[in-house]
Amino acid sequence: MNRFVTLLKGSMQYKGTLSIIILSYFSGDRISKAYYRLKELFSREGIPFELVIVDDGSTDGTFDKNNALAEKEDNIISRQLSRNYTSHYSAFAGLSIASGDCCTMISDDEQEPYELLVQMYHLWQKGHKVIIPYRDSRTDPFISKTFAGSFYKLFNYISEVKYPYGGADTWFIDRELVDIINDRIRPKQTTTITEILRLGFSPVYIPYERQKSINKKSRWTMKKKIKLAKDLIFSSSSWPIHFITNLGLTLSLLSFVLVLFFVYIRFFGNDEFWHVRDFPGWTSTVVIISFFSGLILLSLGVIAEYIWRIFEEVKDRPGYILKKAVTNKHQGSTPNTTIENADN
Repeated sequence: MNRFVTLLKGSMQYKGTLSIIILSYFSGDRISKAYYRLKELFSREGIPFELVIVDDGSTDGTFDKNNALAEKEDNIISRQLSRNYTSHYSAFAGLSIASGDCCTMISDDEQEPYELLVQMYHLWQKGHKVIIPYRDSRTDPFISKTFAGSFYKLFNYISEVKYPYGGADTWFIDRELVDIINDRIRPKQTTTITEILRLGFSPVYIPYERQKSINKKSRWTMKKKIKLAKDLIFSSSSWPIHFITNLGLTLSLLSFVLVLFFVYIRFFGNDEFWHVRDFPGWTSTVVIISFFSGLILLSLGVIAEYIWRIFEEVKDRPGYILKKAVTNKHQGSTPNTTIENADN
């Protein structure tokens, strides 16, 4: 089984603060348990961190527990959304609050091993600004795994954004990308992972084994999955619009050919074979339907192309991203991290 990474550690004197966004929803005491696990791990590693808790509109007292924890610990920020917006919008909200030199996101169900955060932090210290962990294996039901695998294959085929095999839910990014997302990305009908992959910055992908959720019942319902699939496709792919345009153009050409063909057989064809004259009005009916059907589809395709361009404009995404100049402050050295897959 493929697992994790092999790191060639160099000198890492600079210790930047890591912002950990944890998504909370009907979490109960799970946030407190997660924090103290993280605190023990990062204290042992000597990594400074802050925990940004974003509650997605819980109504069971979870937010009060999160606030109580934040009052006891000075490196915790607790916030709550005005209602349940789903986890992807909670992640954008967390990015707007995070103040660390680098940032990552985890959920409250502990499906991502916390040791993975340390590995990604070391990769960031080596100079990598985008690290994407992807699920090397998953314990989901067969139908769920099949659906997820098929969706990401289709999505990668039609989209300009390419996901790793099996998909990815979380990320680890530099402060530069946090600022870009907060200042220049419109957080509507999209996800943080989609926008991060779209920005480029030569992402590094590392595999991990997804652990079983501690939640008894998944909160990621089929309705939410379908909405996410639609948001990903329509926000990251122009394939449906181009398909309509190409279909309209193709059918327009075919209808024009049909018009010429039926006009020819009407006046010059063998009437004993075609029997056109036995059905008065048949030729004109076919010609009119074929012509206007092709014309309508072609017109829809042209309109769709304009709508697509309007859609791209209103999303207000940057036309380009210019990287910050490399300095010797803490990450100016050439990255010397090797990533390998190890078979157990």
